[in-house]
Amino acid sequence: MSKSSPFPDPRQAPGDEPMAWGHELTPELVWAAYRRGIFPWYNEDTPVLWWSPDPRCVLYPAEFKVSPSLRKTLRHSRWSVSCDTDFAGVIRACAASPRPGQDGTWITDEIIAAYTALHRAGRAHSVEVCVDGELVGGLYGVAVGRVFCGESMFFRRPDASKVALAHLVNRLGAAGFALIDCQQVTPHLLSLGARAISRDEFLDTLEAHRDLTPAVDPWAG
Repeated sequence: MSKSSPFPDPRQAPGDEPMAWGHELTPELVWAAYRRGIFPWYNEDTPVLWWSPDPRCVLYPAEFKVSPSLRKTLRHSRWSVSCDTDFAGVIRACAASPRPGQDGTWITDEIIAAYTALHRAGRAHSVEVCVDGELVGGLYGVAVGRVFCGESMFFRRPDASKVALAHLVNRLGAAGFALIDCQQVTPHLLSLGARAISRDEFLDTLEAHRDLTPAVDPWAG
């Protein structure tokens, strides 16, 4: 650990298990973790666990795959998509969404409080998908310079989370973002164009882009 960080060097950490545990989940600590390529992921009955997996799942905006069916879905006029209009609604909907193979949710009240504070500070952001004024899908994550660290998605209607991701990709691509950090490799993410890279490659990209200002504000409008 360095004097300026409570975390060990993520480049030297295990790739498939927590690299650190404990610490109070303050917004300041969570922000410091993201700037080093580390994120919290734990259950209510465990201490706070901090991860920096190797390999890392990432999505480069130019590599996002839009299937013919998704393209048709995106053209449908029923979708109303916005950014940062209902962060609380999105994160709570993500917390309430079941995950295959998981008993309960990892998005605890502590997580919700920390990320909501980051949202108020302009560091965490959400994409909302509505139909007739009803929130039916969305996602949230943390923007570190020109890297977006995705945290969770949800849907209440088919393809609503994919609509949110497509909207995010378009905005981040226009703003010059290097990549979207998807954290863990899953078949679903791979089908959308994500791929696994080494942790060192991810950290190199993060360090090169974490202090850069986006070319345009991706959350405006």
